[in-house]
Amino acid sequence: MGRPRAFDEEQAVRTAAELFAVRGYEGTSVDDLVTGLGVHRGSLYKVFGSKRGLYLAALRRHLDEEVLPLAAALREAEGLAALLAQAVAAFDGGPAAGLLLSAAVERAGSDPEAGALVAEGMAALDGAVAQVTGAGADGAGVLAATVLGLRLRARAGLDGPPADAVLAFAERLG
Repeated sequence: MGRPRAFDEEQAVRTAAELFAVRGYEGTSVDDLVTGLGVHRGSLYKVFGSKRGLYLAALRRHLDEEVLPLAAALREAEGLAALLAQAVAAFDGGPAAGLLLSAAVERAGSDPEAGALVAEGMAALDGAVAQVTGAGADGAGVLAATVLGLRLRARAGLDGPPADAVLAFAERLG
């Protein structure tokens, strides 16, 4: 009989998601993961197979526990202004956008599995926007891209319109 697992796999995935969200896939080394998760390298490889395996597990967890619940909550918003206010608040420094944005920028174009997870998350957000606003797929994509673009600009240290300017613009739209 093998030794029992010496770490909480769910907590390891959660911590890895935080590391990947802040540092990106390329910026997070296996040593960073071993140190941050408090696990032995061999245990990490035995459970997840590779750094990429852990990354995909972290991205899946991020979608299931943060992005998809946010999309479901956004579907309950009453109107465009409320939806954008809720979305901006969720993405403004919160965990909801961190790993999704990082994966979209860094991995989606070169890793088909990461790309599929990013597409799933973006489709859920676009669907919520479309349902609340009545905007077609194009309109929903534009609005979702606005919120995500603001978060991306902030993450890059670039100035962008403040959240209240986006909300004022949304109110003018209807």
